[in-house]
Amino acid sequence: MMVIGIILIIVTLMVMIGIFMKANQGIKIARAKGNTGGDLNSFGYKQELLRDMGGFSNFAISFSVISILTGGVTLYGVGFTNGGPAIIGIGWVLVTLFCLFMSAALAELTSAIPTSGGVYHWASILGNRTTGWFSAILNTVGQIATLAGIDYGLAGFVGALIWEKPTTTEINLLCAVILLSHALLNHFGIHIVAKLNNASAIYHMVGVAVIVCALAFFAPSHHSISYLFDTSFSTQANSLHIPYGIAFLFGLLQAQWTITGYDASAHTSEETIDPRIRAPWGVYLSVVVSGIFGFLLLAMVTLSITNQAQVAAAPNAFLTAVQQGLGSKFGSFLSWMVSVAMWFCGLAATTSTSRMIYAFSRDNGLPLSKIWGKVSTKFRTPAPAIYLAVVIALLLGLQPGVYAAVTAISVMGLHTSYLLPLFYKIRAVYRGAWTNEDNGPWHLGKWSVPVNIIALLWIVFFDILFVLAPNDVTFGNYTVHYTTGKAFLVIIAAVFLLYFAFAKRAYKGPYLGSYAEVNYRLNKREDDQLHAKEMV
Repeated sequence: MMVIGIILIIVTLMVMIGIFMKANQGIKIARAKGNTGGDLNSFGYKQELLRDMGGFSNFAISFSVISILTGGVTLYGVGFTNGGPAIIGIGWVLVTLFCLFMSAALAELTSAIPTSGGVYHWASILGNRTTGWFSAILNTVGQIATLAGIDYGLAGFVGALIWEKPTTTEINLLCAVILLSHALLNHFGIHIVAKLNNASAIYHMVGVAVIVCALAFFAPSHHSISYLFDTSFSTQANSLHIPYGIAFLFGLLQAQWTITGYDASAHTSEETIDPRIRAPWGVYLSVVVSGIFGFLLLAMVTLSITNQAQVAAAPNAFLTAVQQGLGSKFGSFLSWMVSVAMWFCGLAATTSTSRMIYAFSRDNGLPLSKIWGKVSTKFRTPAPAIYLAVVIALLLGLQPGVYAAVTAISVMGLHTSYLLPLFYKIRAVYRGAWTNEDNGPWHLGKWSVPVNIIALLWIVFFDILFVLAPNDVTFGNYTVHYTTGKAFLVIIAAVFLLYFAFAKRAYKGPYLGSYAEVNYRLNKREDDQLHAKEMV
């Protein structure tokens, strides 16, 4: 397996560099033609949010939402119990590879249509108001579940450091305080939030460097590199009586939940200077940097494990692995350092989630949209959307034992929302309704369609995988088996109910602005084809 793992790493690095060079070439051509503008008015909206975010700040928000010191840490046990060391050497790299394709596909759309609505504007333009609404509501569900997963993960992490055995009430109260701190800062201090996001990006990189160097120089022993590709260990495969390969696939949740939320750069494009170039770079580069730094961090932690059975059985597998290498005192210090990174992550996730709710409500996509679509005139932030996001996130995690289900639902919700605009873009290109003139400056030329198809197939694969994934949650005396799949199907049913009860009547779709022509071309082509069939 070591040879396969090394080949996979080389392929991933080649894809990283190839996409970077191809996109940069597209930008150079666009600059030469003077086609890099990003005036929001061309999409039919008034500039209400403060536009002063630079390229690094835009990158920093997606990098902070991804937060390798959050998902990679809190779900380290999920990955290790399912796939053992190979979940890092092979699994992390595999997910990074496919996330490169997904982020590049989304970056192209971000460059073409840089609005806070992101995926839902794309789905509306390339499809219709119905596909736009479903994309928006699924993205909103995914964003809120992501925020809940981040802040409940942080509350559990910090709670274990403060109390020997924290109660459910203590964890819930701690989570409420954390969510409130994120809401207040996003409401009253957007300038501070932007600076904190910048600090967060640097903090994550320095934090990874500290942990990696500490383990490299002070851990008493290390496994050989081949240990990262070892496929002989999986406690889940043994307990569930399933083949190792199946358990390994379930363990990919660790990497896939970590490397998600990179569309945050698209949701803050209305606040970004030169958004058609800087926002797509934020989407793509956040995945590149997270993939590299995350691999370095998790590989060094894994190589420092001295008792893999103890790590797999521990409530906090990451902390146990670090303590095996560095001792309990230094391990606790690193845990507090990681907690700060998680707090940064939740802050950025609150920003991204509230922008999605605001943009959707601006077009009357949610019940009581007139409330959620308001912007604070003094602070120029979507205050009602911010508080709605944190309240629902708090309610999502009140039931003990739902953490794995919430994180899986966040992945499925976000990626399914990506699926709709990607599918409709491929269809539009195939039918000639989307042309080179419709592309933004950040685009991949001839690589675009293959990249989009690969991204689409990975989303379908992952959704099916986690609908089928075993996950039990106990409610009192009743245990729900396969909770993730059942919960996601219930969410889908609720979404359809909301559509027929509210959206079908009240939702008219977003302004299409200059892209109304694309939508018209696509629908006209469909009408012509239907008419031709009727004539035959």
